[in-house]
Amino acid sequence: MIIAIDGPAASGKGTLGRRLAEHYGFRHLDTGLLYRAVAKAALDAGARAEDRDAAIASARNFKTAWLSNSDLAKDEFGNAASIVSAVPEVREALLAFQRDFARKPPGAVLDGRDIGTVIAPDAPVKIFLTASAEVRAERRVKQAQERGETPDPAAVLADIKMRDERDANRAVAPFKPAKDAHLLDTTHLDIDAAFRAALDIVEATRTGRRPA
Repeated sequence: MIIAIDGPAASGKGTLGRRLAEHYGFRHLDTGLLYRAVAKAALDAGARAEDRDAAIASARNFKTAWLSNSDLAKDEFGNAASIVSAVPEVREALLAFQRDFARKPPGAVLDGRDIGTVIAPDAPVKIFLTASAEVRAERRVKQAQERGETPDPAAVLADIKMRDERDANRAVAPFKPAKDAHLLDTTHLDIDAAFRAALDIVEATRTGRRPA
């Protein structure tokens, strides 16, 4: 089984993806890390995030070992990832890796922004997370503070909104819910409540009933 989870930044899709994968004994892939890793590789090489050629070269030279770098969680790489992910050749270079991951047994949970629409359009379970930009910004600030950083809340909110607009308007694989995705608003849900709601969606699909 493939569980596809899509959602904007700080909607909780990564945490939810890990929880569902652990629950079912499936493999988990945070696809956003792929683009963060590609962006970091380009920046480390002395390029700017807007340098298409550098981003493409990094994507074509992608190494799975890059995903274990803890620095990828930093906001600078999240914003850079939003820029490089809009490059068609970057997305194409990473497509096969993601689809191969999704097909391997015993099952997989993938989270990102185009899982249900591009990477695994035939996934039996598709969940589209959403939450207000303000709540997502609060979550991102808290995460940064837990890493010992001192973010500017206003700047974080502005960055969230900018990334939402950029992702929704990119020419290739624009960010939008799949037509058959189950919408799950996490604005007023903590992770435990979101997990229970997502679990109900998965089980409803497995048993052929409607989610509660």
